[in-house]
Amino acid sequence: MARTQTATLPVIVLPRGTVLLPGVVQRISVSSNRPDIASLLATVYTRAASKAPNGRIDTVPIACIPFASPLLGPNGQLLLQDVDKAGTPDRPDVDPAKATKADLFAWGVAAKITGVEGRGTGEFTLLVEGVARVRVEKIISDKLYLEGKVVFYQDDTSAVDPTLEQLLEHLKLLSRELVAILRLSAILPRSGSAPSLSPLLARRLDLFITKQKDPGALADFMANIVECSYEEKLQVLALLDVVERVRRVIELLDRQVGSIRNNMKVTTMTTTTLPFNIDPESAQKEIERIFKTGKPRTSLKSPAPGMLSQPGGKSDEDQEPNEIEELQKKLDAAKLTPEAAKVADREIKRLKKIHPAQAEYAVTRTYLETLADIPWTATTDDRLGPQTLTRARKQLDDDHYGLEKVKKRLLEYLAVLRLKQSINDEVDAQIKQVEQEAVGALSPEKEEGSKAATPDSDPDGKLKAKSAKIEILRSKRMVDKSPILLLVGPPGVGKTSLARSVAMALGRKFHRISLGGVRDEAEIRGHRRTYVAAMPGLIAQGLKKVGVANPVFLLDEIDKVGGSNNHGDPSAAMLEVLDPEQNHTFTDHYINIPLDLSKVVFIATANSLDTIPPPLLDRMETIYIPGYTTLEKRQIAVQHLIPKQIRVNGLSENQVVFSQEVVSKIIESYTREAGVRNLEREISSVLRGKAVEFADAKDGGHPEKYNPQLSVDDLERFLGIEKFEEEIAEKTSRPGIVTGLVAYSSGGNGSILFIEVADMPGNGSVQLTGTLGDVLKESVEVALTWVKAHAFELGLTQNPAENIMKERSIHVHCPSGSIPKDGPSSGISQAIALISLFSGRAVPPTMAMTGEISLRGRVTAVGGIKEKLIGALRAGVKTVLLPAQNRKDVKDLPQEVKDGLEIIHVSHIWEAIRHVWPDAQWPSEHELPGVQSRL
Repeated sequence: MARTQTATLPVIVLPRGTVLLPGVVQRISVSSNRPDIASLLATVYTRAASKAPNGRIDTVPIACIPFASPLLGPNGQLLLQDVDKAGTPDRPDVDPAKATKADLFAWGVAAKITGVEGRGTGEFTLLVEGVARVRVEKIISDKLYLEGKVVFYQDDTSAVDPTLEQLLEHLKLLSRELVAILRLSAILPRSGSAPSLSPLLARRLDLFITKQKDPGALADFMANIVECSYEEKLQVLALLDVVERVRRVIELLDRQVGSIRNNMKVTTMTTTTLPFNIDPESAQKEIERIFKTGKPRTSLKSPAPGMLSQPGGKSDEDQEPNEIEELQKKLDAAKLTPEAAKVADREIKRLKKIHPAQAEYAVTRTYLETLADIPWTATTDDRLGPQTLTRARKQLDDDHYGLEKVKKRLLEYLAVLRLKQSINDEVDAQIKQVEQEAVGALSPEKEEGSKAATPDSDPDGKLKAKSAKIEILRSKRMVDKSPILLLVGPPGVGKTSLARSVAMALGRKFHRISLGGVRDEAEIRGHRRTYVAAMPGLIAQGLKKVGVANPVFLLDEIDKVGGSNNHGDPSAAMLEVLDPEQNHTFTDHYINIPLDLSKVVFIATANSLDTIPPPLLDRMETIYIPGYTTLEKRQIAVQHLIPKQIRVNGLSENQVVFSQEVVSKIIESYTREAGVRNLEREISSVLRGKAVEFADAKDGGHPEKYNPQLSVDDLERFLGIEKFEEEIAEKTSRPGIVTGLVAYSSGGNGSILFIEVADMPGNGSVQLTGTLGDVLKESVEVALTWVKAHAFELGLTQNPAENIMKERSIHVHCPSGSIPKDGPSSGISQAIALISLFSGRAVPPTMAMTGEISLRGRVTAVGGIKEKLIGALRAGVKTVLLPAQNRKDVKDLPQEVKDGLEIIHVSHIWEAIRHVWPDAQWPSEHELPGVQSRL
């Protein structure tokens, strides 16, 4: 028996001679002489309403405490050994409504009110069900009803005890024997005082006893059935040790079974007594046969007295009624919404009238089971506390390197959630205070005699005022709307794994829904129940699987959802799911009852936004996850990929040592991708090669020959020749060659790109090679036009009217011709290369530049700054010219890049010329105005 928690609960003093045990349902009659129960019931209704607008009273726990006995001590020990000789002490006649702690037993049960029965005549009956044993520590009597500080005790069922298993089998044997005897006594001649049991109820009891696996629960149940004294039931209630409790109940059962056997009169019976023939000498054998068989049955040819036919004509089987009862219990435990509860009650009534052999029976039962499995109100408690943000930040950092924007957005959501919870806690405290005042207004003191109430006393008016105040306070509660995020990025950057880390950081359950290839709208919304093999949609099935209403749902590959076709439009069905203003009443076609999806954190992933319909894209908060840079890949490989692959390939950390040079070589020469999937494959290939070497050395008996250190030269042996070759900055320079910067379209990687320009005698033609795209060709034309327009100012011609291209042609080439190149980022490089060629001045080889230019000479912003500068540093570049509008992008650069490069921002081509050739003098150099027009 494990002590679990302490709580202060409202107390119902049980009537004299009544003991409630855990797992037992009991009726308590309430009349005008029990005002304490009426006041307690009002409090229970108020507390239930405060939890939810249509709160159920069975969610509010209470305590049921019996009266103490003068024959027993506080812990149930017997004070008088021989009661018959000593005489039974008189029990004081105490009014339950005025009982004190001294009048009550030290043990009771925590219970829940499962129903209230009454006809409006002033008297009613409470249905209470025992839940767990409690010990009364303190009784508080400052209200119209008692409150008690109690300690909960739960049976420990985790440990396997062979002794307890033997006692459980013995208890089941005696219990089934008692039920069999009582069943037989119902059809045999008996005295008026002998107990009996209808055959139908006896069969159900026998089935319940057979299926019971908890010895403590079965002992409590049988202690409520067996004939015993009030003190003996109190002793069972006070027994915390399950073994001792089972032994005690076995003694009580053995005593009653023996008593009934001695008193049962088996006489000669005729067909006038029973509607069938039975051998009088086989009565005892019939008893033994009933409790020895796995399922009690009788060979009656006609229904025995008390036997009722089951719905649908199944009078010989009790399986279907039991299934309906279990289904009803599951529905009650699911805490359905009022609308769902109404539908479930209607379907249960229909199910009872349908024959189990009919197809509609299975359809209805499956529908009700689905309703019971959906988490209507069950939620996961968010782990919100002083350390919430610190713990979540650590969780995200441990699982993923970089991705600061996504982490920042999730931490913002957690911070808002925590602040809302603090506000709601304050509002709940105010509501609780008003509820306590409302209880006093609901149960005014009733004075004895004919004293009339004062004219100004208006309990109903006060109650309405308190109710209005409670509604105002409830309206102040902050409602949480979970974010709907869309992570967009190339494959392999960790979008899916990031969503799982979000669930772990929030402490919520995680479910992944793959939307790739979904072509049918019914897969999202579910099929209508009129179709054969109908089933709920992916959203409802996900809720069933996780079992809570506030999980984290990953909608994977939302950009690959099929469009409109003859099966509907799945992307249109997602509009309601992902709309924060509509998804609190999402309706699945199969369930046909609104589901609240507002508590679900939806995280969608996509590789491209082009295939997502604009209305659907508008409903999601888009976060772009670019490819990892080389530095980020190096950190990811060292912190995550290498340790993981070492374990996967059966090696230990000291058996393989990766150096920084080896990791960088794998990243730069063997992979060129946005994510890290291929990088992980290449690392795995290296480790498999090292595993072969280690196994050969170990099996050959020469483990000392194995070298755990990996070198760059080993990579070609394991991975083959280099797949990609990096550009390295030139050692010398010559006119017409400029180092540009490029970011690969695959994402994550950047490098330098040489732009070579050569001139020759000709007629002014321009030749472009190197697999250049249209945008890049236009950049060459713009650069050439600007140089031709300013040729005299640059000192390239003798007079302003001279055409520099009159008797020459130029050829522009970008090496690595097999790789397509395009993008608006080489305008400034093309212009400087042309000026260098025409003027004969060489550009420093350690200087690189990127930026687009306009016909006015303005340098405009470009993208991929982070990848380009990391590639430039890796290639040996020392100085980089960037557009002034990209000054903001430099802030996101790693500190290593900022320290290794001299970054110069320029806004006009003349500024770039001064930085490239600071000592050169131009014939007509212009001073740029302080403010330039952007028109």
